[in-house]
Amino acid sequence: MAAGTRHAATGELCVDRADPAICRAAIRSGAFTGQTAGLAPGFVQGNVIILPASYAGDFLRFAQANPKPCPLLAVGEPGDPMLPGLGADIDIRSDVPRYRVFRNGIAAAEEPTDIGDLWQDDFVTFVIGCSFSFEEALIQDGLEVRHVARGRNVPMYRSSIPLTPAGRFGGGMVVSMRPFRAADAIRAIQVTSRFPAVHGAPVHLGDPAEIGITNPDRADFGDDPIMEAGEIPVFWACGVTPQVAVEAAKPPIAIAHAPGHMLITDLRNARLAVI
Repeated sequence: MAAGTRHAATGELCVDRADPAICRAAIRSGAFTGQTAGLAPGFVQGNVIILPASYAGDFLRFAQANPKPCPLLAVGEPGDPMLPGLGADIDIRSDVPRYRVFRNGIAAAEEPTDIGDLWQDDFVTFVIGCSFSFEEALIQDGLEVRHVARGRNVPMYRSSIPLTPAGRFGGGMVVSMRPFRAADAIRAIQVTSRFPAVHGAPVHLGDPAEIGITNPDRADFGDDPIMEAGEIPVFWACGVTPQVAVEAAKPPIAIAHAPGHMLITDLRNARLAVI
């Protein structure tokens, strides 16, 4: 394998981390299986949910009814693992570093790095916008994104913010959190409001208990937060929300990305900005 850089969080090799196609090749080969924050800067990363076709219609309506946590970037054809609208030669069966497999709404403990042996002819793939895209804009604006700076995964929480149900899908929103001082939080709201296709502005800031988070020091997904004196927590809608909806819908099988282990696409983040 050609020389490359090693990911700060895992030490795993990702050849030319600036190139999405080469990053995907490293993921596909199994050379890189870590979380993807900070990889392929400038390019869109996506949350993934894969469902049997009999559940796809309900989920599509669910995503359309809940665009903050579920901004759709692409919907695959039934049985087709390729996503040409997101990049050349993307194969959803192998191009995510780690997957979560749900059976009847329960996630298996093992997180495979390839799902070729699980693929079904009726599977439909949904790719949903990811906050990693707006994090680049925050960093370019001079704001520290703590988990990126420390080589960690973003902290994510189950919240009490209700979702609009559709068919068998419903539940509460998952939120991701980034700490900021008050003035920086205001600027973060302004910056992320430009990116509605990747969750947009925050859904809450301040007291986590107001949105049902009773222990903010312990994340439900990702890594626990690192807060500094004088900072307030700022919460955004999160693309792990569909995984909680899958728990409620209980399809016989569903496959998602492991939180923080995203699909890296060839789309540019700048094209998602509305202004």
